Amino acid sequence: MQTILVLGAGLSSTSLINYFLKHSQHQWLIRVGDINEKNAVERIEGHPDGEAFRFDVYDPVQRRNEIEQASIVISMLPARMHHLVAESCVELEKNMVTASYLSPAIKALDSEARKKGIVLMNECGVDPGIDHMSAMQMINKIREEGNELKAFESSTGGLVAPGYENNPWKYKFTWNPRNVVLAGHDGARFLHNGKFKYIPYHKVFSRIETIQVPELGEYEVYGNRDSLTYRDTYGLHNLQTMFRGTIRRPGYCEAWDTFVQLGATDDTYVMENTEDMSYREFINSFMAFRTDIPVEKKLAKYLHLDRDSEMMERLRWLGIFEETKIGVAGLTPAKILQKILEEKWHLEPGDKDMILMQHMFDFDREGLHLKRYSTMAYIGQDTKHTAMSMTVGLPLAMIARRILEGDYQRTGVQLPIQPDIYNPVLKELEEYGIQFIEEEVIVNHGGTDI
Repeated sequence: MQTILVLGAGLSSTSLINYFLKHSQHQWLIRVGDINEKNAVERIEGHPDGEAFRFDVYDPVQRRNEIEQASIVISMLPARMHHLVAESCVELEKNMVTASYLSPAIKALDSEARKKGIVLMNECGVDPGIDHMSAMQMINKIREEGNELKAFESSTGGLVAPGYENNPWKYKFTWNPRNVVLAGHDGARFLHNGKFKYIPYHKVFSRIETIQVPELGEYEVYGNRDSLTYRDTYGLHNLQTMFRGTIRRPGYCEAWDTFVQLGATDDTYVMENTEDMSYREFINSFMAFRTDIPVEKKLAKYLHLDRDSEMMERLRWLGIFEETKIGVAGLTPAKILQKILEEKWHLEPGDKDMILMQHMFDFDREGLHLKRYSTMAYIGQDTKHTAMSMTVGLPLAMIARRILEGDYQRTGVQLPIQPDIYNPVLKELEEYGIQFIEEEVIVNHGGTDI
């Protein structure tokens, strides 16, 4: 019996673990470890092919013992911990798969991993993951058709499904809240019409574009990290435009930008006496010292907002002007904001989430200027089997399974961008309803769709 070692039992691991338990047929032992053993026990659900245990990645003896017994290792731990697992996997000659962005620490293990004959496969979730696989499949298709690709844009969003966006922000947490609060901190870097664009953090949420999604309408997109690195990844060096973004519903970015401009998303310092501070005092701490002017009025003036505007209504709804105590010591502004948001942005029983992804390919064919759109909108089943969990966990499980069964032979540090890995995985994902709808339009020389 082969042992599949899953490290980390957060919400996104649910679908991955279910996939292996469903397909096990007693040929696999799925060991799930988490710092909170209760999480691991809940994910196994008493299945005879599953085992749950408490796992501490910072315990080198335990980490080595568990990895040594594994046939393959899947890290669902926080991204900052992956390199510890990867180093042990290289030492013990074990294949490893993660859903997170490839880090410099893991990339540095490439040579040693190749010598050991193992693969460290990264970016196998939804974004990054499904975005890579679906984009590369279409890019190669366009090339095989003999077309010259001029521009490529790709955007993804974890959102509340239509009909469940029942708050003024039309947004709820569907993945790690901390990542949402810190989104955009690295700024954005991309290529647009042949010009390099560098957007600093304080401008990320005010420099947005809009997209149209079939049957769902208009959405807004802000730049996501460094899009330029993917020119090498995808082999796209002659493009005029290369952009990767994050999708939100209209109005979200302008509203979120209020917190950025305020300084409430800063995670670099700890505030004093946060255990006794109220939400109202937290907001007021960023304002001018005026006791004769209400906090709401000071904030509206500072951010140039109409006090009766929809923007101010969004802020009031969050409760940031209330005298509710934070009640926790030693928090950064970002962690305080996260605490406030978690009370308002959690999924309610009966809610459903949605993963929305859209690629745009701009190319010439036989004298025509064309745009091809490839769109995926996937709605979760409930608050446990979410779209986020399904689209992160399923491709990760499918890729790990193919490595485990010997269908993937490459070694070293890899991404899922080769046809022998993405074609079968994308085909299998369609069985779960995770699929893309394509649309092609002719563009005239003025750039208008006709």
